[in-house]
Amino acid sequence: MKNKTILIFTGYFLPHLGGIERYIDNFMREIKKLGYTPVLVTSNHDNLKEKEEIDGTYIYRIPIYNIFKERYPIPKKNNKLKSVLNELSNYNITSVIVNTRFHLTSHIGIKYAKSHNLPVHLIEHGSNYVTLDNKFIDFFANRYEDFLTIKIKNKVDAFHGVSLACNEWLKHFGIKAGNVWYNSIDCNQKLPRKNLDKNIINFMYAGRLIKQKGVENILKAFTKLEKKYNNIHLFIAGNGPEYAYYKDMYKSKNIEFLGKLDYDTLLKYYAKTNIFLYPPLWPEGLPTSMLEAGLMECVLVGTKQGGIKEILDGKNGMIVDETETGLYNAMEKLINNEQLRNKL
Repeated sequence: MKNKTILIFTGYFLPHLGGIERYIDNFMREIKKLGYTPVLVTSNHDNLKEKEEIDGTYIYRIPIYNIFKERYPIPKKNNKLKSVLNELSNYNITSVIVNTRFHLTSHIGIKYAKSHNLPVHLIEHGSNYVTLDNKFIDFFANRYEDFLTIKIKNKVDAFHGVSLACNEWLKHFGIKAGNVWYNSIDCNQKLPRKNLDKNIINFMYAGRLIKQKGVENILKAFTKLEKKYNNIHLFIAGNGPEYAYYKDMYKSKNIEFLGKLDYDTLLKYYAKTNIFLYPPLWPEGLPTSMLEAGLMECVLVGTKQGGIKEILDGKNGMIVDETETGLYNAMEKLINNEQLRNKL
């Protein structure tokens, strides 16, 4: 255990699915190639093993309260947490990395780093305040985020966004970010073969099923299009608070709600997808699912929110506005233009 170790704190990790979780998984694979041992401290959100070693990564899961546990982990400051923090002294830790300013796991990580004279870096994954789609609640949630940021702002050695948009957002808090630690995926990984149906044009979305992701605009636009075109199909992959509502509201033989998928299964759906739709209404860091779909040669359609505009330039995908109409027009254009689909 005395190899050089990078200690990482994050609110969630696999099997909890999300862009940050995939980012950290890829990040740890890369630092292992550089000869470091990654040690991860995360929340035990679903009665998982409190401690395990997976492919050379040591994972510690700390207890959290049940309230908000799927969206905002609140650690229990008890003997189990103390035991984990004490056990970290067994490793030759050279630096600490924490993820997101407002997760309390980051604050535990920053406190640990400062008490052990370790440099600490914070990775910023967002490009605006988190929203719960309720102006009243959002106001107080945003002030809470401000408060948490002020608490740690001067205790972090360097901030790094996963896109330029994230670094720009940090200026709102008076923080000058360092290098961009771009969200990225391994282009050399083993991939399933592209397997398009010549008679069907498959659209797909993958991510959390919440209003801010623009999922309802996809469903509304597709519902109108399927009345005009009998050769289109829509895959909706992912789970979230709006899953049951969307599934009940948009019943069609041409719309398939896939629920939560593991990574290998997700790739197989990308393989048979022509057009990947990711039209958030709210700024994001840099969506992992867009990178994965792009790697699988899907046409990418997104809005200009957050880091999306840094990877889509009109030549390798389409940027649309945050409306049902904008999405509808782009989808119809792609249905009718095979040459454009192939180009993108």
